[in-house]
Amino acid sequence: MKLVVCAGPPSSGKTSVLKSVCGKLLQRENKIAYLKIDTQYAIEDEIFKKEFGIPTKKVYTGDLCPDHVNVLILGDGLNWAEKEGADVLLVESAGLCLRCAPYVEGGLGIVVLEVTSGMQLPLKLGPILSLADAAVMTKIDLISQAEKEVFRAGINKVAPNVCVLEADALHGIGISPLVKMIERCPEIVGELRLKGVPPLGVCTICIGKKEIGWEKHFGILRALEGDLFYRGE
Repeated sequence: MKLVVCAGPPSSGKTSVLKSVCGKLLQRENKIAYLKIDTQYAIEDEIFKKEFGIPTKKVYTGDLCPDHVNVLILGDGLNWAEKEGADVLLVESAGLCLRCAPYVEGGLGIVVLEVTSGMQLPLKLGPILSLADAAVMTKIDLISQAEKEVFRAGINKVAPNVCVLEADALHGIGISPLVKMIERCPEIVGELRLKGVPPLGVCTICIGKKEIGWEKHFGILRALEGDLFYRGE
């Protein structure tokens, strides 16, 4: 089975891209399973099930980062997709934490970026872009060619090795190269590991401590001046 993990900022067009991908993969007689990871509301699993008749699942992450939940539940997700007889598992993560990256070694990592969100967006992203295999620029019909080139240059600056694709996902334009990448991707084998290094650790803010000021907290901290430091036993 092949694993495709798709992430990106909210409303960037992840679902539209994956719908176009799913349709083309099904035309090529691939069996698809779809897993949606979101924080508190999602109907994408229902859309995929109704439109394509494929097995789908949805997970709400609540207080946890969607990319962290992806790490926790992906093993179960792969077992579920395998039992469903899938050739390809499509995972759509909310990807709200730009410091984290949900991509897995041996799988294909896709980040979807909306070009109308600003020319500086690629420069503001971390591993969610730099560790991706493909960066899909969406809503390309809404900006000029010059703006597209500036946006692409920003992606290349942050992630020089990423494959940059331009797509109008609503009309299925520019999706075929992405489908070919998935078809060329090897099947996953052995123990799965994240591509990148997760953030440094859990701090007292993560577990619900609400006081303001680093003096009130423990773990990995930082002040206005200086770099990260550790405070605690």
